[in-house]
Amino acid sequence: MTCAICHRRKAKRDCPAVRSAICPQCCGREREETLDCPLDCPYLMESREHEKRPGLDPENFPYKEIRISDTYLRQNEELLTALGEFVLAAALNTPGAADRDVRDALDALARTYKTLESGVYYETEPRSPVAQAIARYIQEALRAFRKEETQRTGMTRTRDADVLGILVFLLRMALDRDNGRKRGRSFIDFLRRHFGPADSSGRIELAGGRAVGSRASGEPSLIVPG
Repeated sequence: MTCAICHRRKAKRDCPAVRSAICPQCCGREREETLDCPLDCPYLMESREHEKRPGLDPENFPYKEIRISDTYLRQNEELLTALGEFVLAAALNTPGAADRDVRDALDALARTYKTLESGVYYETEPRSPVAQAIARYIQEALRAFRKEETQRTGMTRTRDADVLGILVFLLRMALDRDNGRKRGRSFIDFLRRHFGPADSSGRIELAGGRAVGSRASGEPSLIVPG
């Protein structure tokens, strides 16, 4: 059988993206470039182990004026976990979402929360419809989270400044894990392994403002640029 993509080389891999067999060369070249590879594809998962990313130079940090320390993250662990779950849920539940859409959504949300420092709220919308859907999903989940927090504790503990800080942290993490592929989902996959989906379908449902699902056991802690 010949490759379903190049129609020249021998097909050696069953590709769930094209629902046919393809050759290793086309798999490596087209993966997350022209193909929407499912996150559980064994060849994609294997490639993650050898993926070379340039990483994010601290000199190029977005919002460099916002300093994020390990202590800050520990103090806001609940918010970090919640927003990590919301970002993951938004990405997995938005058709066609890739890392670049998540980055655009996080940047737009960070810009929105940054305006609150001046006392004037101005909502920034991402350019693409996919990123817009992701941003709306995160905002709605965050509102539900803060409402539930107020009902539970009798006060609003989550400050806008802390939401901004965690959004910036996640944005830096997304930039750091960019693999340079047009349809790359390395960051989404990274979040999935830490804030894992509730079932094998890869979907996460929200309940009471929180994503239903648990962090995958045995995963290392989040170690990313701050």
